[in-house]
Amino acid sequence: MASGGVIRGWGTALPEKVLTNDDLSAMMDTNDEWITERTGIKRRHIGGTTSSLSIESARKALAMSGLPLESIDGLVLSTTTPDRTVPATSASVQDALGLRCGAFDLNAACSGFVYAYVVAHGLLAIGAKRLLVIGTDTLSRITDWSDRGTAILFADGSGACVVEAVDNGGQLLGWDIDADGSLERLLYADVGGYIHMDGKEVFRRAVRIMVDSAQKSLAKAGVSTDDVALCVPHQANARIIDAACRQLGIPLERTAVVLHETGNTSSASIPLALFDAADRGRLRNGDLVLMVGFGAGMTAASAVIEWRQP
Repeated sequence: MASGGVIRGWGTALPEKVLTNDDLSAMMDTNDEWITERTGIKRRHIGGTTSSLSIESARKALAMSGLPLESIDGLVLSTTTPDRTVPATSASVQDALGLRCGAFDLNAACSGFVYAYVVAHGLLAIGAKRLLVIGTDTLSRITDWSDRGTAILFADGSGACVVEAVDNGGQLLGWDIDADGSLERLLYADVGGYIHMDGKEVFRRAVRIMVDSAQKSLAKAGVSTDDVALCVPHQANARIIDAACRQLGIPLERTAVVLHETGNTSSASIPLALFDAADRGRLRNGDLVLMVGFGAGMTAASAVIEWRQP
């Protein structure tokens, strides 16, 4: 029985429509300087559906993997913005891709992709051979575009990867998932409603729980931040990334950041940053990568992986 997995292929997807800070300044009382200073975001992509973006990123991941569709044993879609209440959006994605396997949605908000990646390894440990893991959100659909506190942050996107079982331990060296449901009041959207967020309190809690989760994963992996070649944090806010990395002792030059181009895409955030780094040649065989995120719930998740080129 295999004990771990490795990423064999990946893909990303962003809607064609780009909304800049200047565009937002024409919609509400804000400006590019104010948004950039507080968030680090310059532009974001808006549009598409969770299923359409998932299908696009997944097709790229499957193509890169070179694996036959019939070999995929399961599809895990992390999203907090499903297309419909029922069925799970993963069903639509599975059908469009031509897969015949188990498929389910997972909602851990912005921590979702790491949650899904860890869950996939659990399936590999009990006999699955190849899994498709997707993180997609279309937050523009639940954003109040008249609310300056949230409209400047959220956007749409998707990232996917194919994880294949191996017998030599695989990439995943250490992981942590956590949640504190007593804090759900800080960031939520009711069914049919918009996102509400206590920005100052989310900031304070986010840095703390990201650092705590990352330290747990590093300890389980038996490594330190000095060993980490690249940190891939949730792309929520530049100030949160700066503060968390500073507390962890990881310089920004060893951090993957695409926030300025994508905004906060929730479940898509970490895979967009990770695979952008991979595509740019920032990762080499044997590099240790720390993925760490936080989200509504308040959830937290992190994982230390040893990068292996497909």
